[in-house]
Amino acid sequence: MSAAIHRTGLEALHDGEGQPHVSRALDVERIRLDFPILSERIHGRKLVYLDNAATSQKPRAVIDAIVHYYEHDNANIHRGVHALSVRATEAHDAARETVRRFINAPSARQIVFVRGATEAINLVAQAYGSEHVGAGDEILITAMEHHSDIVPWQILCEQNGARLRVAPIDDSGELRLEEFEKLMGPRTRLVAVAHVSNALGTINPVRRIIEIAHRRSVPVLVDGAQAVPHLPVDVQALDCDFYAFSGHKVYGPTGSGVLYGKTGLLEAMPPYQGGGDMIRSVTFEKTTYNVPPYKFEAGTPDIAGAIGLGAALDYVMALGMDRVAAHGQDLLAYATERVSAIDGVRLIGTAPHRAGVLSFLVGDIHPHDLGTVLDQEGIAIRTGHHCAQPVMERYGVAATARASFAVYNTREEVDALVAGILKAREVLG
Repeated sequence: MSAAIHRTGLEALHDGEGQPHVSRALDVERIRLDFPILSERIHGRKLVYLDNAATSQKPRAVIDAIVHYYEHDNANIHRGVHALSVRATEAHDAARETVRRFINAPSARQIVFVRGATEAINLVAQAYGSEHVGAGDEILITAMEHHSDIVPWQILCEQNGARLRVAPIDDSGELRLEEFEKLMGPRTRLVAVAHVSNALGTINPVRRIIEIAHRRSVPVLVDGAQAVPHLPVDVQALDCDFYAFSGHKVYGPTGSGVLYGKTGLLEAMPPYQGGGDMIRSVTFEKTTYNVPPYKFEAGTPDIAGAIGLGAALDYVMALGMDRVAAHGQDLLAYATERVSAIDGVRLIGTAPHRAGVLSFLVGDIHPHDLGTVLDQEGIAIRTGHHCAQPVMERYGVAATARASFAVYNTREEVDALVAGILKAREVLG
């Protein structure tokens, strides 16, 4: 791994220290064989799947891990003394340890399994925010956030009489860091920021944001849903207080996800939900709660989902996240060059440091119409506001077309996208 990547996780790409140096490129053709769905035919054509920011496809290793659990180990976890329960518990615990290694958390007890980044953010909003954010206090976010990093804070503000502050972005989609810092005042109680924008691809300078916030003793939650599929993440190097991501963005199952939190914060937070397994003892007079992470995992968890997530993270770690990052940067640069060269194309999001996402408009063609024509060519992209309506408003558009990339995508697929856009322009005018 390069010194730059090792030093800052994915920050090195944003800080202008160049692309990660790798000894050998990914063998993408071999990787493609690991993903059964890529052999699908769509409208009689070879599938070109460029909707990875919405959800990624799953490698055989993940599918096999889930099937193996249900065929051989299916039982509820914790406290069971029979063999299946023991095996299921061991597999679930192993998945938690895999997540710990993937983001370099100090302890597996800091890894809370949730349904995805959305639930992780809601958990922090209610469990941490309810205790620390009151009337007149402020929560600071950015103008490029996903709805999942806006609405939970709005709910908290409505509940507690707090105020949501929004740091602006420039025309390229880059955070105006000086304005961000100015908005951080004596009543700021929490900062929440996307690591990578799902609508623009912008890589935020999260380490610098965290340093700014910590100088004022303000904790920071990082929404890493779009970061973990593309770039190395080291929560200790970032020094973030909370980090959230979804399994299905990083080749794992839907309904799986992670909240990382610093130990002291998790220990002090009240439970998010009540039920089985999050308790130490229950009487009708009083309940005492379990330690983190179990305190936040009420009820029977998605055992198979956690095991599948562990298998997904093992898969990408075996590829090497530095090589995954280099492949993604190469593909995004190629796609940006090819698509932007098409007459009438307007790119939405041109920040110098981006990952995974290319959002654009083609003349007066509505993105939904473009997406429909591309689908007939077997090309899957996402069209709409991408759960980022304030971003669309910032650019004065209702929707964009978004191509997003993964480890199994190729330059040839980018070429197919370009050909499909040209065809759509001919068909639709």
